[in-house]
Parts: sequence; C-alpha cells; structure tokens
Amino acid sequence: MRNTTPSHQGLSLVWAMSVIGALFFIFGFVTWLNGFLVPYLRIACELNNFQSFFVTFAFYISYVIMALPSAAILHRTGLRDGMMYGLFLMALGASLFIPAALTRYYLLFLLGLFVMGMGLAILQTASNPYITLLGSLESSARRISVMGICNKSAGIVATLLFGFIALQNADEIVARFALLPPVEKAAELDALAAKVIVPYIIITLTFAALGVVIRFARLPEPRTDDSSPAPVETALQNRTEPPASEKNSVFQFPYLIFGVIALFCDVGLEIVAGDSIISFGRSLGIPLSTARFFTAFTMVAMICGYSLWIYLIPRFMSQVTGLKGCAMLGIALTLAMFWIRSPAVAIVLVALMGFANSLIWPAVWPLAIKGLGRLTAMGSALLIIGNLGGAIVPLAFGSLLDYTEHHSLYPGYAYVVMLPCYVYIAFYAFWGHRITCWKRKSSGAKH
Repeated sequence: MRNTTPSHQGLSLVWAMSVIGALFFIFGFVTWLNGFLVPYLRIACELNNFQSFFVTFAFYISYVIMALPSAAILHRTGLRDGMMYGLFLMALGASLFIPAALTRYYLLFLLGLFVMGMGLAILQTASNPYITLLGSLESSARRISVMGICNKSAGIVATLLFGFIALQNADEIVARFALLPPVEKAAELDALAAKVIVPYIIITLTFAALGVVIRFARLPEPRTDDSSPAPVETALQNRTEPPASEKNSVFQFPYLIFGVIALFCDVGLEIVAGDSIISFGRSLGIPLSTARFFTAFTMVAMICGYSLWIYLIPRFMSQVTGLKGCAMLGIALTLAMFWIRSPAVAIVLVALMGFANSLIWPAVWPLAIKGLGRLTAMGSALLIIGNLGGAIVPLAFGSLLDYTEHHSLYPGYAYVVMLPCYVYIAFYAFWGHRITCWKRKSSGAKH
C-alpha cells in the first residue's frame, strides 16, 4: 500500500514505532524473565512446582488491579506520559529484587513482581492502542506483530543471559544441596540468590532512564475520539447497532467482552508455553543445564510466527483467517501432547505452541477495540484485564504438574489446561468477534 503521508509525518511515525518497539523489547525482557525465575526461585527459595508458579500469579494479577485505574491515569495524562509513569513504577518494582535477593524472602520477590506488573499494566494499556491507532486497523496486526518480534527477541536474550548468570551448573548445585548440613546449605542458597542483584540494579536504572527518554521524546499522540474508523473485516462493515458515539459503556460491545476472555486465554497460553517448558523438561528427566534454555525455543517459534504474519497480512490473508489457523494448530498440538512420550518431540511440541500463539494477541486486540471511538482507552483497560490468564492458567498447570509427578503420570498430561483456551480462541475467531449486540435480531440478520 502506497504511503501518501508527508515525509515529516512518515519520519514521525518511524520514530514512534522505534520508541514503542524499544518499549516492547523491555516488556518482553521483563515478562519472559519469569520463565527463568520460576525454576530459579524454586531452587533458591525451596519451593514446589505450584508455589514456584506464583511468580506468574503475582506478576499478572497486578494487571487486574491496575487495568481500570490505568484508564483513569491515561485519561488524565495521555498515552505518552502514561508510558513514562509506567516505566518509573517498573523501576521501583525491579529495585525490590535487591532486598529480596539479600534476604532470600520469597514474598518480597513476589511483591517486586507485583509492582513491576502494575507498571507494565499502565504501559500496555497505553502502548497497545497507541501502536494500533498509528495506522489503519486493517494492517494493525502487522504492526503489533513487529512489536511482538521485539518482545520475543528480548525473551530470548533474557533467557540466555540469566540462564548463564544464575543457573550455571544448576544440576551440580541441586545435587550438592542434598548433601549439605542446614547451615552450609543456607549459605549456598544465599549465594545463589545474590546472583540476581547486579542484573536487577541494571534493569532498575534502565527503566528509569527510559522513563526520562519518553518524557522528552516527541511522540505523536494518536486520536482516539474517532467514532467511525475504517472497518477491520468485511463481516464487520454492516453493523446495525448504534455507533460508538451513541454508546456510553464498553459493556455495550459484545465483541469487546468476548475479546477480553480471548486475551485471558491467550496470555495463559503464552505463559504456559514459555514459562513451563523448563519445568516440564526437568519433569521429563532432562538436566537443568540443558532445560534452562528451552524458553528460547518457544520465543524463536513465536518470532517465526510474527514474521510470517507480517508478510501474509493483509496482503494474502486477513488477520481473522490467520487467527482461525492458529487456534486449530494449538488444538492439534495440545492433543498431540497426550500421546507423545519422546522427551525431545514433546519439547518441540511445546515450543511450537509459541507459533500457534503468535497471532492471537495481534489479531484479537484490533478486532476487540474496533469502533470504540471515545471509549477506546476504557476498552483497552478492560482488555488488559485479560492478562489475568497469566496468573490463573500457569497455577493450574503447576498444580497438575505436581500431581503427575506425585502419581508417576506422564507430565505432558498437565497441558490439558491449554485445550479449553484454544477452543475458546477458535470460537472468537469464527464467531465471537462478529457478535455486535447482546440481543439476537428477530430479522435473522447475520452478525
């Protein structure tokens, strides 16, 4: 599609995309560090699988608490300044890891994750609609996919970097702990916990510096008061319900509410596929020295998916068609997990779930906020509540993984938690995004 914007406006958009891309890299670095923190804190704080997945619970439950306050903050500050405040709050949360590591107090680690999640909730409430509204909604999945590449590339960097820093010789450390007396074991665990102090000092300073950059960066502020944006899909063109300008509540948009549930499923799927793969590998008997890098496999699969969608959408297919394909692929991979017993193949299947998950967020988000007009900020805040899936679904997975270990069952059975999530994504792709009113039309008009 030919660009008809003036050259200075084009440069402004490139600058905005670059800055938001850097933010998405930060999102990914922080978010996918949880994949490392789950096994790391399980060792350092002596936890079981269920307890270790409170890492993701603490991080994502903050989204639910901050989602609606984020909308109020952004209404007052605007999208750009909201990003700045979110970064400063994330810096505060990262700084809590320093006393947490010094004391090896698990609840303090969780508090740091909770505060970081609050900051990230503000950032995502601002940045996701920001990148969506910078251009046409028809190509928004492509722009969000570009941001996804930044996000998952950071996940690869975080996994490899912290795997080398904190989980080096992890198998030898765990074996040695079993032979040490309590006092010496505590000293070794303290030394292990202290390995994250310097990295989190750097992370804290980076967040604070980025907040300052956002404060003085000249980013364009996209308009969110347009009540009649361009349609996303042909099926959405002929709506019979009142336009957004005549609605006064986001709850009058069924496709938005269904979208919140879809993102709940998506975030749960992404976190389980990315953060569980190390613990799953250990349950299969794979040494931690090898399994510590498995999260990177899921990230690579997601990047491959993003790259494919950037090429295909909307040139060769619509984002809805891609979403349907991803949902069906996810269902097939999950079902395959119940029968595959080869550890290597099972790990590949979990990693490929990253590919199946790659288009869900980029496709659901624009479909869910399409046509909200002046209610876009509140709708975006409501969608952020969908991140609750990252708190609930991994806990369910961790509990099932403990159950399979205690009863000598195949660990792959724990992935049954993903099946209803993929089934719901399929519902949203085929029907849910097209439902525009709560009451069925007596005329039999299609939604």
